[in-house]
Amino acid sequence: MVLYTAPFPNSCLSALHCVSWALIFPCYWLVDRLAASFIPTTYEKRQRADDPCCLQLLCTALFTPIYLALLVASLPFAFLGFLFWSPLQSARRPYVYSRLEDKGLAGGAALLSEWKGTGPGKSFCFATANVCLLPDSLARINNLFNTQARAKEIGQRIRNGAARPQIKIYIDSPTNTSISAASFSSLVSPQGGDGVGRAVPGSIKRTASVEYKGDGGRHPGDEAANGPASGDPVDGSSPEDACIVRIGGEEGSRPPEADDPAPGGQARNGAGGGPRGQTPNHNQQDGDSGSLGSPSASRESLVKGRAGSDTSASGEPGANSKLLHKASVVKKAAARRRRHPDEAFDHEVSAFFPANLDFLCLQEVFDKRAATKLKEQLHGYFEYILYDVGVYGCQGCCSFKCLNSGLLFASRYPIMDVAYHCYPNKCNDDALASKGALFLKVQVGSTPQDQRIVGYIACTHLHAPQEDSAIRCGQLDLLQDWLADFRKSTSSSSAANPEELVAFDVVCGDFNFDNCSSDDKLEQQHSLFTHYRDPCRLGPGEEKPWAIGTLLDTNGLYDEDVCTPDNLQKVLESEEGRREYLAFPTSKSSGQKGRKELLKGNGRRIDYMLHAEEGLCPDWKAEVEEFSFITQLSGLTDHLPVAMRLTVFSGEDEA
Repeated sequence: MVLYTAPFPNSCLSALHCVSWALIFPCYWLVDRLAASFIPTTYEKRQRADDPCCLQLLCTALFTPIYLALLVASLPFAFLGFLFWSPLQSARRPYVYSRLEDKGLAGGAALLSEWKGTGPGKSFCFATANVCLLPDSLARINNLFNTQARAKEIGQRIRNGAARPQIKIYIDSPTNTSISAASFSSLVSPQGGDGVGRAVPGSIKRTASVEYKGDGGRHPGDEAANGPASGDPVDGSSPEDACIVRIGGEEGSRPPEADDPAPGGQARNGAGGGPRGQTPNHNQQDGDSGSLGSPSASRESLVKGRAGSDTSASGEPGANSKLLHKASVVKKAAARRRRHPDEAFDHEVSAFFPANLDFLCLQEVFDKRAATKLKEQLHGYFEYILYDVGVYGCQGCCSFKCLNSGLLFASRYPIMDVAYHCYPNKCNDDALASKGALFLKVQVGSTPQDQRIVGYIACTHLHAPQEDSAIRCGQLDLLQDWLADFRKSTSSSSAANPEELVAFDVVCGDFNFDNCSSDDKLEQQHSLFTHYRDPCRLGPGEEKPWAIGTLLDTNGLYDEDVCTPDNLQKVLESEEGRREYLAFPTSKSSGQKGRKELLKGNGRRIDYMLHAEEGLCPDWKAEVEEFSFITQLSGLTDHLPVAMRLTVFSGEDEA
């Protein structure tokens, strides 16, 4: 399939579209600024309360007549531009594909050679987030502002978080033997002069930050901007390559010192330097791990290195023998998890996006200028990006569309096929946006017999008004039909000629309903959840105890208790904090709206990450290894991103 790198099929139409939009844009910008000046956020209200001279109100009163005069003057030009712009949308393509040319070993072509479908299982990491990049006046309804600066900051934080190395840490404790901070830790030990990783001594507290120092004069921002150093562990490395810091004793007790390192051992930051260009939405402070540029990492940040030879030059067992033994324990634990798929996987509230993030699905990237800024930042980590997805005008849907679908997809692996469908059944404000579903087929490897190993990903954003359950159920029906059609139309395999092997099938996005509200019973019982597994769900109306809501209470976005990723992470780990800062499901019928203490669940979880257990390559199995709720975008959006790491095992692995 040909991927469209431009929104129009030829340069003439593109030029005409640019001219028409140039005529419309001044009017659009003035309307947006004029409306925004009358919708203050809580952050701005606090600033005004601290301003004895009321300068902001004075500026608003002064500039409003100027905006109105310019708006009236721009209307004729906007009308002329609209006459050209509207019919051009019939020729517009439903997305724009952007690829950053390969400039290093981390490119998509190189990633394809890492997995041949044999040997140790291969892990793939997915994340989804609603980033609320609307025109500024509309974003303020959700208590967010400064859309252009937020877009740049969001891209920087996602890139910096994903560029950290993946770290595996197991706790050897009588009461807690699970993985702790399994790929969200920010520290890694450097390779020593002899190529042997060194463990870093020091007590490790469960809730405290671990301080670190940069090595060799390396600037703390270099690694965040450029990704992990070449010596860092990379995704796809087998578990036996990992060196584990052992923590003994009972849970809650002070852990012992880590294994003594050889002289010269030194810690290095896995992803330094914070993002530049801070926005008023998030006041950067010391210790803010959202930018990875603070002198301390987030909670449970531990240290690991690579294990080298287990014997010294004299033939005596060296310090690394213990580390190699622990690496073998990791391998056994992974095998045990494969034999018992129902065993609990790792889950946490994390201050970082997962390390080695492979696929990113975003919603509400509506503003085109913000989408461009976000794309430029994400290209620092993701090679393949689809943005400006959707239709405008009356094309493809029954009503006029002012905004696109808001979907954006970024990938480290090559994209093979793409399809987009617009939901026809919408009403009220949602009818102005071309909300729909984006379907993608990606190649993630190839077998020694040159069979392609592929994966399927679908990203969607359903109807928003909470009372319109019937509309969302209709959209879920369409989503299932479109999923089946996309698999069928893009598959080049058959039972007699299996040219492709399917490794995973994932559906994610903002579904705009939760699994606890009594008003969402129709959606909770939809057949989509029989074909795709939700790792957070026990059944209709019943969540797993550790699952929390992903929709924040917008009134508290700028409170000091939650204004940094670390602070928000700590707040969400307590029941009282969740009741204070998360939006909860409501019940109109029982009249309990707003009474959080009587409501069921840990918040309103409307952002989903589902995966299929059927329809994959025969004898292959995809199991959830990690699931996380992410606070790294605190102050920049009213949703919590969620992430899931799937590990794909072949029949050979199972044996």
